[in-house]
Amino acid sequence: MTQATASKTDLYLTEADRFSAHNYKPLPVVLERGEGAWVWDVDGNRYLDMLSAYSALNQGHRHPRIMAAAAEQMAKLTLTSRAFHNDQMGPFVRELCEATGYEKALPMNTGAEAVETAIKAVRKWGYQVKGVAVGKAEIIVCENNFHGRTTTIVGFSSEEQYREGFGPFTPGFVTVPYGDADAFEAAVTENTVGFLVEPLQGEGGVIVPADGYLRRTAEICRERGVAFMGDEIQTGLGRTGRLFCCEWEDVRPDMLIVGKALGGGVYPVSALIADAEYMDVFHPGDHGSTFGGNPLGAAIGRASLGVILDEKLSERSDELGTWLTSRLREIDSPHVEEVRGRGLMIGVVIKESSGTARPYCEALQARGILAKETHHQVIRFAPPLTIEQATLEEALVDIEAVLRG
Repeated sequence: MTQATASKTDLYLTEADRFSAHNYKPLPVVLERGEGAWVWDVDGNRYLDMLSAYSALNQGHRHPRIMAAAAEQMAKLTLTSRAFHNDQMGPFVRELCEATGYEKALPMNTGAEAVETAIKAVRKWGYQVKGVAVGKAEIIVCENNFHGRTTTIVGFSSEEQYREGFGPFTPGFVTVPYGDADAFEAAVTENTVGFLVEPLQGEGGVIVPADGYLRRTAEICRERGVAFMGDEIQTGLGRTGRLFCCEWEDVRPDMLIVGKALGGGVYPVSALIADAEYMDVFHPGDHGSTFGGNPLGAAIGRASLGVILDEKLSERSDELGTWLTSRLREIDSPHVEEVRGRGLMIGVVIKESSGTARPYCEALQARGILAKETHHQVIRFAPPLTIEQATLEEALVDIEAVLRG
């Protein structure tokens, strides 16, 4: 195909293939515009976004309130570094604490950065408060976890591809099966300082643990003096039908890790949220981030959080998610093993005998619906929480055709 006859999409795909590292395998669509639950590609085709940038777009694309906050702040001040105060960070952390019920919040940028912050905080808490011998602190993690892509984090992943070629890895992590409270309890020792867990494993395949798992592991943490560290980067801020997924079992993590939707799909914003017992281990010079808590990110974070709370997106996710899950389960498909999830974080598991989930995602793309496979066999449906039920009704016609086909 010559450049003269190639579509805009083909030209962009060729450019990305030539000049970028091949660390992703995206669907062959090149997007240039978005609004609400919809996106348009460079050739003018419209698609329904059923992925929401892995839950970073809970409020939808370019939510007017968030965009207005961003524009207003960009016209005044965007970055100070933490060498100086700014007039947005204080209100931002206060509003985070008021919304979540914790005493302190430490803003960062990416989710992985917030996880790294939590790891540093819980280790230092273990040494200074719990009294673990220096250099002996252990954090228990779960098989099939996904907490980010830094060298430390992939070091305790059970996904071999995430680890291959990136060692040596940071010690101090103990892995147990996800959903097995007894295995967790057996792994706790006098050196255990934290339990880092996703209340629902998103990248792992939208895996929902059995009822009582979170509650029981939180009880064990309290009994044994271990910090329960809830990674709610993907599951939090309304995605699973509660403000935070741990609320399904009335669990209040000792450390709450948030990101993605905190930036409203506009700017990377994350935070570690905890009470003073854990936050006060940090002193000037211990930890930092040039962009963490910057005025632009803080202003966007305030607007993003406000939209979730004021528009009751958690309740909307619960209602629409219950309805959508039910409708997906009603589809009589020889290819579907099960449908699982909470709120608007739903996984449709394709039987191995029917191949992988990738061709189904490609078929959905051809019909104007963007979804993405995870862990080979699972189609993840996670639209913006602002989506209309009528829009989902229309999409179900195409989803059913693809799943039956």
